[in-house]
Amino acid sequence: MDIVTSQMLRRALPLFTALAVSVLILTVGSILYLGREIFVPFALGILLSFILAPIVIALQKRRVPRILAVSIAMVTATALILALGFAIAMQISALVGEIPTYRITVQQKIEALSQSAQASGDGPWSRAVRSLEGMAEDFQNLGAPATSAAAGAAPAVQAAPQPIPVVVQNQDSILSTATTVITPLLSPLATFGIVIVFAIFILLQKEDLRNRFIRLAGTDDLQQTTAAIDDAAHRLSRLLLFQLGVNALFGVVTATGLWFLGVPSPILWGILGGVLRFIPYVGGFVGAGLPMLLAFAVDPGWSMIIWTAILYIGAEALLSNVVEPVLYGHSTGLSPVAILLAATVWTLLWGAVGLILATPLTICLVVLGRHVPRLEFIDVMLGDRPALMPPQIFYQRMLAGAPEEAAEQAREFLRERELATYYDEVALEGLRIAHEDVARFAVKEDRLDTLRASTLRLVDSLKGVGVAGVSARRRAGAAKHLTAEAAAAVDAAGPDQAATRIVQRREDLAPEWQGETPVICLSGANALDEAVTAMLAQVLNRHGLGTRHVSLAEMRRNPPSREDAQDVALVCLSFIEPLSTVHLRQAVRQVHRVAPKARIMVGIWRQRDPAMLQDLKRRVHADALVTTLNSALAAALELSKGRPSVPVREEPKRKAPPEEATRVEAAAPVPA
Repeated sequence: MDIVTSQMLRRALPLFTALAVSVLILTVGSILYLGREIFVPFALGILLSFILAPIVIALQKRRVPRILAVSIAMVTATALILALGFAIAMQISALVGEIPTYRITVQQKIEALSQSAQASGDGPWSRAVRSLEGMAEDFQNLGAPATSAAAGAAPAVQAAPQPIPVVVQNQDSILSTATTVITPLLSPLATFGIVIVFAIFILLQKEDLRNRFIRLAGTDDLQQTTAAIDDAAHRLSRLLLFQLGVNALFGVVTATGLWFLGVPSPILWGILGGVLRFIPYVGGFVGAGLPMLLAFAVDPGWSMIIWTAILYIGAEALLSNVVEPVLYGHSTGLSPVAILLAATVWTLLWGAVGLILATPLTICLVVLGRHVPRLEFIDVMLGDRPALMPPQIFYQRMLAGAPEEAAEQAREFLRERELATYYDEVALEGLRIAHEDVARFAVKEDRLDTLRASTLRLVDSLKGVGVAGVSARRRAGAAKHLTAEAAAAVDAAGPDQAATRIVQRREDLAPEWQGETPVICLSGANALDEAVTAMLAQVLNRHGLGTRHVSLAEMRRNPPSREDAQDVALVCLSFIEPLSTVHLRQAVRQVHRVAPKARIMVGIWRQRDPAMLQDLKRRVHADALVTTLNSALAAALELSKGRPSVPVREEPKRKAPPEEATRVEAAAPVPA
């Protein structure tokens, strides 16, 4: 193959990939649509097995044999499903017989609305009422068109009705009657039987199916794959079981409320509301439509429909904001777009059953995508977790000049963690990524200025957020309504360190630390040094140590005298990456000449090898050398306790060896 053909194939590869993916999606969709008679019972069986799995496991822990445990769980589930089906049938039968009695009430309400519409003029409200009147007239005239026509004609002379002979022949046998009744029930009963059989075999062969899935997923890391699949199955079973319990509670509450309000067939509407609530966000409100319509037809006034609306809104708000966060949190693991897309696709494939199964089935796919590397793209496309890591999101927002978005997520984060933790785990990690791009000259001057300005604006916007040292008891009592992005950042950050819970009072500090600004933070020449140093100064101020931020360039333009540094107890030299050890030692000597009594802490914010850090600390003769804001805070708090300082030995001036003068700690020099 020549070079030109190879280049053309390489350029066409994305098109071939897109075509292959499109053909695969169409093929899978066609298989699911054409085989829905098989796949729908199988999907229902899988979901039923996930719901019953915790019950079977609990029975097995009590030393009940597996076959007996599966039988007990399945018999209980079957009895409940049949009881619900019988209740639905009885309620529908009673409701159908009562519907004609509500005609007068509906007509009276429509007439009242018509009068109000006529009084308001020819507007949208009056046109809507006239349309409603037409629908009501069609409903009343349904089944008696001949009578209406005769009444409209109003003939002068009516002929006497002639009797019509009717011959009644009863040729139906008992067998034909039974066939007429049973035939419509055969398809639902067959589907129900297939679902039960699938669920039984899945519960009995759980380990074998798991091993086969592991083989398909890959056996490179058998232990990790097994643990991930077991954890995913356990979490999914608990989630579906909790959802079933919460939705059943919603049905019981609404059915009881409707019974007290006098709405007919409350059991039917409770069951319907519980089933529809499997559709997130809108399912509970969709289930309120028919009960409210029936309340409109039953009650001559308007109180029943108003109280029905209040009942559904109150039950949905209570379960969504109180019960669900306690059990499994607000999120189902799916993004809102994914929920709408899943509902549309599954409804198109499987109809009304697909609409009910859309969310549980998509949750199964997303859970598999989170634990099986080959299916990770499903979690990226449909899951609610951020596609990027929190530091990457921070870096992207700073480059885009959108610190307001980052500040909003930071405030969410600070409801669970301290400011120093956010700066260390999110902001500083993001600036380390930025440093790598700056070091390889991937970030140009305008982008670098935007990055620096955006970070400084973010730090300034977080100046008065929260109070450091919030007690764990207060945090535990706060409601946890975090966004998916903030929750991912909190999980990645882990717990706060002990130093973040300490806030020093001025009277508790050593005498030399009780001034207005006993701490001076000096930032290096790099543009990112200024941003990190602003974070450090804000953290120290937040914890009771008065701090002022000055750049080395500003200090060189306006050199301070020893009198200016009399009240300085600590000087923090802050660098993302110093140019060399000689450069760092020179900065330390300059500080010692101006403030000989001050302690010196050096912050090198890029991650380093611990052995290299110890060697660097020995060479620069600093009181503390830190790489994170948490460690800087802990060191500053320790130094502020007034312990006797170790005198700094001033080395005789000597010419630095060439290898020391040229040793560069970073991978490449950082442009200013």
